[in-house]
Amino acid sequence: MKKKLFGIFGPILLAAGLLVLLFFSPFKINSNDPKLIKAASSSMAGNVLRGNSITKEALSTDKYVPFFGSSELSRISPFHPSVLAEKYDRGYTPFLMGAPGTQSLTQFMMMQSLGNELNDRKVVFIISPQWFVKHGIKRDYFDAYYSPEQTLTWLLNLKKVQTSDQYLAKRLTHYGVVRKDERLERMLDAVMDGKLPNKNDVTFSKLKLNMLEREDELFSTIGMISKQNEIDKNVTALPKKYEDSELNTLADRLGEQATQGNEFGIQQKFFKKRIEPHMDRFANSQKEWDYRYSPEFSDFQLALDQLAKKHSDALFIIPPVNGRWAKFTGLSDEMLKQFSAKIKYQLTSQGFTNIADYSNQQNTPYFMQDTIHLGWKGWLTADKEIAPFLKTPKSQGKKYKLNNPYFLSKEWQEMNPTALK
Repeated sequence: MKKKLFGIFGPILLAAGLLVLLFFSPFKINSNDPKLIKAASSSMAGNVLRGNSITKEALSTDKYVPFFGSSELSRISPFHPSVLAEKYDRGYTPFLMGAPGTQSLTQFMMMQSLGNELNDRKVVFIISPQWFVKHGIKRDYFDAYYSPEQTLTWLLNLKKVQTSDQYLAKRLTHYGVVRKDERLERMLDAVMDGKLPNKNDVTFSKLKLNMLEREDELFSTIGMISKQNEIDKNVTALPKKYEDSELNTLADRLGEQATQGNEFGIQQKFFKKRIEPHMDRFANSQKEWDYRYSPEFSDFQLALDQLAKKHSDALFIIPPVNGRWAKFTGLSDEMLKQFSAKIKYQLTSQGFTNIADYSNQQNTPYFMQDTIHLGWKGWLTADKEIAPFLKTPKSQGKKYKLNNPYFLSKEWQEMNPTALK
């Protein structure tokens, strides 16, 4: 009888024992391996973005600079920031903190989980107008990069509940992936009420966070595919010395070759695959699109709040929308100008003054690679701001004057930019 029971339960007990041994053994990935960190810096892998171990290790030195953004970071060309930094020995390597689908909520969660590694640092932050839709970040995008580890890191480090914490707690409960955890939902309810989470929930959550951190240490590189080979390939296309005239000529030539004269001035393979087969459907399809009113403005304020707390100095880049594409789809140029005015007001009124606004470059040839992403001339133009900004890696004691209650409010989300003074 004992043998039969062991035959049934023995393998289960053995597996459980091995799992416990795995999680509590000293073994972990070598997160301070320079080759591993370099590979992770361009991977934009979900495991890396949802975790903390590799990014914290990278940012523990001045060698890596966080570049927060979304899908534009994934399009490698000779003028991508990672390529230019490597070719011209800038002394820093961009750590790409974003991927297609990441927006302000995800970026805030990544920022706060970095802890003191963001203190007095410089960062680059690319703001996409397309994030600012009526309901903010879509559920599928949020779910793809949602990190229980980062959420618990935030909750368990709360000493006093502030307005921004209450806003975040309420915002997180909009998403089913968060609500399915009853204990977490209970903790968020407490924060929404201005209270710290219950002690029993905190005790249990500390154990869970320890397990999630261990999981991050063990498995964060699984499935990670670096873009380093692509970066190295594009490095060879650049001239030995950084000379404006030669690089501008190269950008024009590569843009002309890639677009092959199509009517939108975008990458030909993108045009043939994604645009040309659906031209009738796209015509005037964006006439009603509006980026002026969105909860994303308040989600973005969370990121600003974190940058201010860490005394970080940020360069904000606002890309345009391809002008010919916008005209074809009916996307309002006046609406885009008003969006730019609103986001710049939110930034400058609180002391964030390093802004590269390219919204007026919508008709510059080869500025965009496709309909909404920076291209050959776009990245090269942005580099004229990025390179001098990052000559020194440390923040120069920037002072901010945050207005969280207002910029976290429904009133600001719905504010008509024409009413701003």
